[in-house]
Amino acid sequence: MILFPAIDLKDGQCVRLKHGDMATATIYNDDPAAQAKAFEEQGFEWLHVVDLNGAFQGQSVNSAAVGAILKATKNPVQLGGGIRTLEQIEDWLDRGLARVILGTVAVRDPDLVRQACKAFPGKVAVGIDAKGGKVAVEGWAEASSLGVIELARKFEGAGVAAIIYTDIDRDGVLTGINWDATIDLADAVSIPVIASGGLASIADIVRMTMPDAQKLEGAISGRALYDGRIDPAEALAILQGRPAKEARS
Repeated sequence: MILFPAIDLKDGQCVRLKHGDMATATIYNDDPAAQAKAFEEQGFEWLHVVDLNGAFQGQSVNSAAVGAILKATKNPVQLGGGIRTLEQIEDWLDRGLARVILGTVAVRDPDLVRQACKAFPGKVAVGIDAKGGKVAVEGWAEASSLGVIELARKFEGAGVAAIIYTDIDRDGVLTGINWDATIDLADAVSIPVIASGGLASIADIVRMTMPDAQKLEGAISGRALYDGRIDPAEALAILQGRPAKEARS
């Protein structure tokens, strides 16, 4: 079970949004590379990065910051936001990404996702962001008519490394992950699922260890880590089955 610390990039800075609204950005670090190194030193073994500007504009915008992150950490990095073509995927993987996350293009052009999975085995994840049970695209600015499970099932057998499922209504507001919807998705497909959006406290970390959540690959944490609501050492100890402090709610 992996806990992925998140670095969301806006204008080259490490920020967190509420409900995906760019106007709500809180700046947590103006040196994303230093933040990436700090997460590595805290014991995390993966890093989740999102180019927020890129997600809205449909092309990579924070590539310099991502490049600095890749140089700063030895941990594998997954990146989403504005990656829409096979050429962009290949370029990012050549630069050292462990895997790319395809979101909008997974809705607009699912065949491209299948092509990418075939060309880059184990290197392609799909990001499914939902609002009211329906998939959102273009940096969450547009709603589609697709249901979450309907979209996920399009990629069964395609070789997708993971599905990153985000409940937009919970993202960045520390109300707890939508465990019911996340686990329903994991039950519906054979692709590993990563929970995202709303992870709020050690109670959510403990919830990850429950039997029905064991099918998940892990969860992503952003604001709760930055605000100190989750102690990295305690969280990692719980997930690794080592002695930890009594869980807080």
